[in-house]
Amino acid sequence: MFEARDLPADVASIRDDHAPGAVVLDATSDFETLPGHALDDLATRADALTPTAYDSDWLPDDSPQLLRRLTSGDLVIGMPGDGSVAWTRQTDPAFVIVKPRVEGAPDDFVDFLVAEALVELGRDLPEHFLGFFEDAYPDFASAVDADPTTTYQVALAAYDAYRGLHTRDVFESWADDREYLHDAWRDAGDRLQPRLDDLPSEVARGTTDFADAAELACGAVKHDLDVPTPFGALDTLAYRDHGPDYAVKWAEKLF
Repeated sequence: MFEARDLPADVASIRDDHAPGAVVLDATSDFETLPGHALDDLATRADALTPTAYDSDWLPDDSPQLLRRLTSGDLVIGMPGDGSVAWTRQTDPAFVIVKPRVEGAPDDFVDFLVAEALVELGRDLPEHFLGFFEDAYPDFASAVDADPTTTYQVALAAYDAYRGLHTRDVFESWADDREYLHDAWRDAGDRLQPRLDDLPSEVARGTTDFADAAELACGAVKHDLDVPTPFGALDTLAYRDHGPDYAVKWAEKLF
């Protein structure tokens, strides 16, 4: 299920700087949440397993079953929306897992995704949005007032923006000494910008639904782009400083 991934020198140095001891693996099968046999394989590579404790009181009654698994006490690694690279610190050492869906993507961009995961590990950010919102999540979900799947998507997007606020300064700092990774970060943003320019009109016409727009716009925060209204309100120092309380107020005003 897993193979050790060789890291280029720049990415290895980022690991040393931000997440020393973390192990980067290639997964041989794609996943959203790791199945049992894959967890068994991962467990043989870890010195210890410590599942994150999420409180069931943090979940509204209509939350998706997969979200409820986070409160079961089981080891849950990976959730929908994690993208092409997942990471966990529920293991010792921490693991970064590269999914086979990266096949065909430029090598420099894949290296950036791995580097991004290592930076997020080093910034001690929660592994999932439920660990970010905690007991504020019912208030956020109530404010969004949508079906459970849409609420999940919007919560994930809001947390993605928060992560971007805590990591993009690192990506920007690579301009001098890790130029190819900085270029990959900047190039991804350049390719995203035209989608952002058209996003408000697409939402107004109904050609892009709100949850997909939220995912796109909030993912742009890490690239330090001009984020369109109403998502630009999440690209602020106030959100970086106040986190979930700010996100709840944003949702209440918006919806």
